[in-house]
Amino acid sequence: MTQALTTLDEHYMRLALEQAQQAFTRGDVPVGAVIVKDGHVISQGYNTRELEQDPTAHAEMAAIRSASAQLGTWRLNDTTLYVTLEPCAMCAGALVQARIGRVVFGASDPKSRAYGSLADFLNEPHFNHLVEVQGGVLANECSAILQSFFQQLRDDHATNSDS
Repeated sequence: MTQALTTLDEHYMRLALEQAQQAFTRGDVPVGAVIVKDGHVISQGYNTRELEQDPTAHAEMAAIRSASAQLGTWRLNDTTLYVTLEPCAMCAGALVQARIGRVVFGASDPKSRAYGSLADFLNEPHFNHLVEVQGGVLANECSAILQSFFQQLRDDHATNSDS
């Protein structure tokens, strides 16, 4: 059973990576998210903070909004969110509020992690909903796209400051 879950988790994380690539292409931090219910992708999203100049335009938020519209409810019970980067506190709160059943993330986020490192919002016993969390799925690939993006930004900045 664990092997099947790992294979499925990797499959859906690859779809989230495709979403992250869309953010990268548009000049946003490459984070992608996919929400799955009963083995079907019901929504996808990617980071559009720079594009929209909206601090809440995270990949998870886009996927949650889309899934809620698709299902006609804000209660996303029995869904799994796949996201390429460990969610922040804002997104962790939204995941609890949306009643997401499970979160699978790729790369850890040392600056704003909210799933056990700096805080553990999804296992806070005082919340009305607990979310199952699995981290590290395709962590190397998820980290690589982020590293590539930030290296490109540094290179572009160096080129522009040399001019």
